[in-house]
Amino acid sequence: MASKKSKNNWGLSTWTVDPEKPVKVDKWDGNAVKNALDDAAKKVLTERFGYQEDHKLTDIRLGICTISCLFALGALAYDYLYPFPASKPALIFCVLSYFTMMTILTMFTTFKEKNYIMFAIEKDDAGVGPDHMWTLRSSLKRYDPNYMLTMSYKDGETNREREQSLEKSVASWFDENGVLIFELFEKDVKELHQSLCAEKKDK
Repeated sequence: MASKKSKNNWGLSTWTVDPEKPVKVDKWDGNAVKNALDDAAKKVLTERFGYQEDHKLTDIRLGICTISCLFALGALAYDYLYPFPASKPALIFCVLSYFTMMTILTMFTTFKEKNYIMFAIEKDDAGVGPDHMWTLRSSLKRYDPNYMLTMSYKDGETNREREQSLEKSVASWFDENGVLIFELFEKDVKELHQSLCAEKKDK
């Protein structure tokens, strides 16, 4: 896997694909380390196993944010056309609506998205059965070197869910220069995946 860290127009760190360079991060930056491992885990599911990433929750979150912005822009536009105090009722409505949408967004990210980093779909081999769902969630607590990755599988036919987790020090996958040794991480993710597949066959 290869990517590099850059900054967008707001000065926030982002990850972009760079096929010539390995993933290298500041090993003391917990967020950068977690992002690199999260991206690598998603890469294993999509590129090694061929699963399709499901963006439904992301689309819902973006939709909520878009509606919130429209309320804010509506307030500005109405106040421009009908200066205060004539715009007072519209401003009150837009402000209340904006904060309502922000409350919904907070609840959505807290209780629905949680710490999930990926939702992926496994298509039925024959193309006639229901799709199976794979999910990834991760955590890396502040000042804690242990990264936890939890993978879950939901059977499309029975709706039964099962999950397995791995927890290791990030030093297991990064060298002293902060370069991600993807092969080692990929091996652990594949073993996690295999353990769920074995349970699926047993049942």
